[in-house]
Amino acid sequence: MASTRVPRFPATPASNTILLDDHRFHDLLPDEDWGRLPLAIWRRFSKRFADGETVVYVGTIEEASFSRAGWWLAQLARVIGGPLPTGAETGVPMVVTVTEDAASGGQIWTRICARSHGFPQVIHSAKRFAGPTGLEEYVGYGISMALLISVEHEALVFRSVGYSLQIGPLRLPLPPRFTPGDLTVTHSDLGGGTFRFTLEIVHPRFGKLIRQSAKFREAAS
Repeated sequence: MASTRVPRFPATPASNTILLDDHRFHDLLPDEDWGRLPLAIWRRFSKRFADGETVVYVGTIEEASFSRAGWWLAQLARVIGGPLPTGAETGVPMVVTVTEDAASGGQIWTRICARSHGFPQVIHSAKRFAGPTGLEEYVGYGISMALLISVEHEALVFRSVGYSLQIGPLRLPLPPRFTPGDLTVTHSDLGGGTFRFTLEIVHPRFGKLIRQSAKFREAAS
C-alpha cells in the first residue's frame, strides 16, 4: 500500500522564515494517521521557530460550562497557578500564544481569556516532548500530565493518560483520586484559516466537569 505520509517541505522564504520541518508532533503518530489530518492542521503543528519566537492565535470563546464540582475544581486549581478556565462567559475574546522554548526543547503556551469585567484570566502551561508517552503538559508546581495524541474524524486529539508530581529528580505518579479525571483537547480545522479548540474534563465519578470551546485564526504577522 502506498504511504499516505504528508511530505515535509519549507514554507516560502520570507524575512522571518518559518520552516515546516518541526517533526516533534508528527513523530508521535504513525505516518498514516498524520496523513489523515487536513493540510492546515499539520502545517500549524509543523512550524519550526527559533528560540523565543512566538505565533499568536486570536479567537472567541463560543462555549463554556461547568458542573458544580467542575467550578470548585477550577477554583481550587488556583493554588497551583490556575491552569483551568474559571469563567463561563461566552462571546468574549481569547488569545493563545505559542513560544518556542529551547531550554526545555518544548513550547510555552499562554492563553488569555477576556472577561466583561476585570482583568483577563491568563493560563500558562508548557508542552514538553518527554515523559512516558513522549509528550506532556506541564502546568507548574512540579505537576504535569502525560498526553497521548491521536487523529479522530480529521481532528488532532490530545488525551491525558496519567498525572505526576516532580520533586527534584523524583517523578511521582499521582493516584487517580488526586487528579481531576480525563482531560481531552481537540484541535479541529474549520477551513478558511480558522480552527476550533475544545477542552473537556470528565471525572469517572462526577461526570463532565468542564467544557470550553473557542474558534481561532492565526493573527496577521
